[in-house]
Amino acid sequence: MTKVDRRILKTQEALKKAVIELMSEKKFDDITIQELSDRANVSRGTIYLHYLDKYDLLDKLIETHINELREMCKAAADMDFIDGSLIWTEYFDQNYTFFAMMLTSKGAPYFRNRFLDFLVEEFQDEVDITKGINEGLNKDVVVRFVASAYVGVVEYWFTNDRPFPHHVLAEQLGTLLERICN
Repeated sequence: MTKVDRRILKTQEALKKAVIELMSEKKFDDITIQELSDRANVSRGTIYLHYLDKYDLLDKLIETHINELREMCKAAADMDFIDGSLIWTEYFDQNYTFFAMMLTSKGAPYFRNRFLDFLVEEFQDEVDITKGINEGLNKDVVVRFVASAYVGVVEYWFTNDRPFPHHVLAEQLGTLLERICN
């Protein structure tokens, strides 16, 4: 694996931070490349060296977080839902600004759909419709229900400025997943 120059990483991190900060102030569509370059203290040309446009920057930022969550899923594969949810909610808490921006009115509208699609993919192997309370139900419906509920609860947690600690969120989500998926 090739090592990325630290200056490139520093520039990319500055741009990602700048877009999140600007999104806390205005809608994404209203953010200009000039504002991004000013906030990140880089030239407009530097932005175009790394990204096609502001949408590409946002897409890469979203993809970074989705990939992190995907890796956490792999690491948590042998855990129960409560412990697995704790890993996620810690990550949500540590990246509060990003997820709050993405899941509130100033966020990018397509993030929620990307997050939902990712969860649908992850819950495919978790839902059992051969026995228990889900026996005989359509798997796609159950998976979509679980994923939508998960997104809704996480969205509620961010929209209401973390009304309880992330470990409580993890316990609640994990308990509900245990009931529905097993």
